[in-house]
Amino acid sequence: MGNVTQTPTRTLEAGSAGSAPPDSGTGKTRTGRNLAGHRWIGRPSEAFTPGALNERLIGSIRSWRDYPPSLRLWFWLIPAITAALGGVLRFVRLDTPRKLVFDETYYVKDAYSFLVSGYERSWPEKANDSFTAGNPGVLLDTPEYVVHPPVGKWMIAAGMWVFGPDNPFGWRFGAALTGTLSIFLLALIAQKLFRSLTLGAVAGVLLAVDGHHLVMSRTSLLDIFLMFWLLAAFGALLMDRDDGRRRLAERLGRQAAASATARPSPLQLAAGPWLGIRWWRLAAGVCLGLAVGTKWSGLFFLAVFGLLTVFWDLSARRIAGVHGWISGGILRDGIGAFLTIVPVAALVYAATWTGWFRSRDAYYRHWAEANPSAEWGWLPNAVRSLAHYHLEAYKFHQGLSSEHPYEASAWSWLVLGRPTSFFYESPKQGSPGCDTASCTTAILSVGNPLIWWSAAIALGILLFWWAGRRDWRAGAILAGVAAGYLPWFMYPERTTFFFYAVSFEPFLVLALAYCLGLVLGRRTDPPWRRRSGLYLVMLFVVAAVLLSAFFYPVWTAEIISYQDWRLRMWMPSWI
Repeated sequence: MGNVTQTPTRTLEAGSAGSAPPDSGTGKTRTGRNLAGHRWIGRPSEAFTPGALNERLIGSIRSWRDYPPSLRLWFWLIPAITAALGGVLRFVRLDTPRKLVFDETYYVKDAYSFLVSGYERSWPEKANDSFTAGNPGVLLDTPEYVVHPPVGKWMIAAGMWVFGPDNPFGWRFGAALTGTLSIFLLALIAQKLFRSLTLGAVAGVLLAVDGHHLVMSRTSLLDIFLMFWLLAAFGALLMDRDDGRRRLAERLGRQAAASATARPSPLQLAAGPWLGIRWWRLAAGVCLGLAVGTKWSGLFFLAVFGLLTVFWDLSARRIAGVHGWISGGILRDGIGAFLTIVPVAALVYAATWTGWFRSRDAYYRHWAEANPSAEWGWLPNAVRSLAHYHLEAYKFHQGLSSEHPYEASAWSWLVLGRPTSFFYESPKQGSPGCDTASCTTAILSVGNPLIWWSAAIALGILLFWWAGRRDWRAGAILAGVAAGYLPWFMYPERTTFFFYAVSFEPFLVLALAYCLGLVLGRRTDPPWRRRSGLYLVMLFVVAAVLLSAFFYPVWTAEIISYQDWRLRMWMPSWI
């Protein structure tokens, strides 16, 4: 019979994340676990045409243009609607409370310092009172030692540059805009990952109404910016996955067309073709550099995402019929992936320190001049000084073990064991908004319990679909969660907080959307099954929205009675 290739005959369900186990990333649905339902190709000429290769590698829907004309508008409209919903929740009353809350005391003032001098400067005692009163000009001339890179603070500074540094709206605009854009981005990613407009809408809505993401979007801490650049990098790698497979199909098909046997030669199939410069992967490198330039924890995502994109390429070459798909993939794709991600991210990261390089008196700026080195003296003084800065910052992070009332072990994050209280006050009766004997206004970074607890269960289901059914989408989502979550278990003595989890929260939402896709069912299922699945998914989303409405006052510092506040403290550890 010669060389044969099997081609599945049914397309992936456009409305379901887990409609059937895909063929190692082909995006096609198998109809049986053995050979039943497969159409076998006995003529090699049919296996290496561009159309057949594209069908095996990508599937029938390769971009938004492949949707029917009636659905193309919705491909962009659904993410826009979910982002608009999230934007309303994030921008309304953004200036409340009218004071620096929690770690805003560091990052907002650092951002203002960036606007003035391009690097962090010190502040006098009681600087918060002056800043809150609209008088940030009390900034001192001496440099300040900080342990986080500049990108997130520059993004906060951008909002202050537009709306002024003398009001809370300007302080928090950058965070609110970034959180809103991340909702739009997640909905697009979900649509592409699951090839479902319904699940794209579900993912966007769930992220829009979740309290943890909402609080982080309304507070100028660095983690919301870290999350955004990591999510953007993941989206770019998804685009690169399809782009690389499209190039592989095109080039193998071209080689087959030029051959008398209508298939690439054995030498050409030994490793497969080189696919050229992968621009989307280059964009991912830029985003990862900006993520690391926000917080160093982005380094774990850089490593995991780099391996993930190489594994995708190895799988593509195997499916396409390349004999030496491991060695060929490593040589043709792996080296290129490293060069387009790691050096690019490093260059972008170095560029984020431009303000420090251009300064004359930033912290440690002239350390190398005062500490000559025979071993490292060949390096420019500025580079050696920055390296020393990073070494000292690393030592600080390693030794960060001081007790804090809201520290939370990573073990407790998924179950909302100890959310961080950003703000709490007890207004007196008769003050604006307080008509009862005891009132409370608070900001608690607790997530929507229905979303978070369901997502924790969903991770176990995804483990089965990845390990047992070899679904690449489940593996990709789990990789995002693992990169943001597992590294914190390596530092059990370090002081950690629940709000760190926002870096991988979008992947938790994707995991939940994946499982809701299983509930939704396949398009080939009977109508009653599809209707039942849709009703259950709608019921879950509506319940999540209603629960978010219940918790909304303790996410946004609304003034409520003390009894109403206690009613929302479901666990003693939330207080």
